Order: sequence, then C-alpha cells, then structure tokens
Amino acid sequence: MTEKTITYKNSKQDTKTIEVNYIARVEGRGALNISVTKDGKVQDLRFRIYEPPRFFEAFLVGRRYTEMMELTSRICGICPVAHQITALRAVENAIGLEPSEQTTDLRKLLALSAHIQSHVLSMYFLSLPDLLGYESFIAMAKDHLDVVKRALRLKKLGNDITDIVGGRAVHPVTAVVGRFTAIPSKNKFQAIRKELVNAKKDALDTVELFSNVEIPQFVRKCEHIAISDPKSYAINNGRFRSNEGLIIHESEYRDYISEKQAPYSTALHSHVKTRDSFMVGPLPRVNLNFEQLSADAKEAAKQSGVKFPNFNPFVSHLARAIEVLHSIDESIDIIDRLPLKEEGNHEIVCRAGFGAAITEAPRGSLYHSYQLDNNGIVRKADLVPPTAHNANNIEKDMHDLIGIISDATIEEIKFKCEMLVRAYDPCISCSTH
Repeated sequence: MTEKTITYKNSKQDTKTIEVNYIARVEGRGALNISVTKDGKVQDLRFRIYEPPRFFEAFLVGRRYTEMMELTSRICGICPVAHQITALRAVENAIGLEPSEQTTDLRKLLALSAHIQSHVLSMYFLSLPDLLGYESFIAMAKDHLDVVKRALRLKKLGNDITDIVGGRAVHPVTAVVGRFTAIPSKNKFQAIRKELVNAKKDALDTVELFSNVEIPQFVRKCEHIAISDPKSYAINNGRFRSNEGLIIHESEYRDYISEKQAPYSTALHSHVKTRDSFMVGPLPRVNLNFEQLSADAKEAAKQSGVKFPNFNPFVSHLARAIEVLHSIDESIDIIDRLPLKEEGNHEIVCRAGFGAAITEAPRGSLYHSYQLDNNGIVRKADLVPPTAHNANNIEKDMHDLIGIISDATIEEIKFKCEMLVRAYDPCISCSTH
C-alpha cells in the first residue's frame, strides 16, 4: 500500500495547514493541500492529482478506428465499458454508421451493468465506512455482515451481466463497431433475469440505507450537467444538458466546454465557457432526469425524504443507490424485449470525418471525439473523462465547505474534505488519460 502521510502545522498566525499526501479509498493517486487562516478564510486549496499522465490522445493518433474501443478501455479497469461504448459511438458518428436497435439495447444493458458494479463499489466499499464510523469496509464487516453480504451480491450481479453481454467481466470483448461479435443465449438471459428480479430487494434496501445514514449538511448551488433524453433515462445517448439552460448536441461540446491546466495537477480542469466549473455524475443525472427513472426508483427516491433537485454533493451516495434500482428495472425491460438475433458481419465503408460522443460513465459525463482520414486512421483524438470535468468543482465545493466548518479541529476538517472527495468517487487514472 502506498504510504499516507498527514501533516498538521500551525504557523505563528495560527494558520491551519492540512496536507494529505494520499487520499484513501479512491481510484488513483491524489492529495490535498489546504491552508486556513484563524478567521476561517481559505488561503490555499489544491486537490492535487499527481497520477502520471499517460498520453492516450497522442498514441491513438495513427491507429485504425477499429482499435479505439480496445485501446481506450485500458484507460481504466473500473469503467472500461463506458470508454468502449463512447469510443464506438464516436467512431460510428465519424463514419456515418447507425447500429441496429438490438445493438443499441445490448450496449445499454452493458452500460447499466457497469453502473451497478461501480456504484456498489463506491457506495459500500469506499464511502459507507465513513458514514458508519469505520476505517475500512473490512472493519465494518464485523458489525454489519448483512450489509456486506448485500454489497457483494449486488457487485456480483453487475459483474455477471457484463460477463454475459460483453464476453468477460473486465475489459469486455464482444462490442465492436456496428455490432456485437457474439449474442448471449436466451438461457443465459433468463438466468440473469431471475438474478435481477431477486436483486430488487437488495436495491430497495440500499436506497433505504443511504436515505437514513447521516451526511454533512452542505449545499452549494452550481451548474449540474448530464446527457438527457425525454423518452428514457439517458446513459449512452442524449443531449448534453444543464440546470442553467445549456442544451447542446454532443458534436457541439468543444464550442461550449473548455479546459485549463492547473500547475499542481495532471488532470485538466473543465469549465463552461463564459461561466464556471460544473458537476457531473449520479446526482446531476438524477436531478436532471428524475422523471425518466423507473417507477420503483422514482417512488423509492420520493420515499427517501430527500427532495430533488438537490445540491448537496454528499447526496451523491443516495443518487447512486437510486440509479442501481433503476438499472435493475431497465435491465429487466431490455432483456424482455430483446430478440437476440445474430446480425452478421456487415461490410463497413470507411470515410474521412469527425465524430464525437458523450455517454454517462458511472462517475459522470464522458466525452470522446476522433478525426478520421479516408483510410480510417485517427488523425486527432480528444478525451475528457468525468473526473477531469469534476476536479475543478471539487475544489469549489471544498472551499465553501471549509468556510462552514473552519472552527472544527484540523482532524475534523481533513476528514470532511476526504469524505467530499469520496462522495464524487473520482476516477483519477481516467482523469490523467
């Protein structure tokens, strides 16, 4: 395990300085450097991502379009599905290919399975110990074995669906440009359908659990963005939409979203042009797409006692629970309507063009775009993962949170700040792509 060092300093001016060199229970390597004056003003605040950059955009150039979904999935072992689907859609938009309804449904099912497994990992394994007062998921198991078993059952469900649809549970192999190389059997689908039905109680119990755990009472109104579709809960297709009036097509992304380099971080910081930072992820999705949730997920959200739209970032845990329930319901609906027909390998005519796609990875909006030449060779690539969208906003939230809790001890401030980072569930390796 990488060593975690926490340094507390008090200068002659009684400045509180917090240095967390390794934030625990997040994916990747990040740190916090915070200084607060004795009158509660934040002098310096840095969510410092020091994961080495991996230059995916550079080494994608010169590769064939058929390789994009495989190469970009290696950006992350937790969200390879989202990178695969986004890369496939961006390439298909570049060459003018529209996949069949069955392929679209199978991709949605694959994406939902990834949301289930990732959300369960975040809620139960990474953040619930904070909320119940334990140092780790393992320590929590001694007193909450039933909760731990529920988490393992739901995690396995997500993995099983990914395996059946994608050919394996991590870095799936069956999704290719325009189709799937293998279609699941009806017997396997019926077996997984039974698992989904049986998992409904676990999902409902998860919503109840995260409705009742105590979270910090902190609200910062900011721009929330997610893809949105009036006919369904958008995951793979939709308009890029915000609560501040932004509604754009994925091809217009770079006309409205810009990035800047923070000198202390290998993740770029995103912002809406002429405006400010924004938040992506499960909470913005639920806020913007509440009416498109399944009936049971919507009812469970209402029964939680939490009002949506909501701008407390710690409510992201509950939003994940609501999405797990929705993902189970929609997965059952997809299985019931899929014909499961072999579609064959259709010839693809490549052409030069630009293609962009935005999907919803578990952690939030994910953007890919590619410029192809006539031979299907990538000449330019542009990738923006969710944590590159969120890093700027995490700092803004943390600044205001510290302003509220500045009278607390250094240890309490540190703990609340780490809790905030884990509420966003950053995928730091993705952010440095």
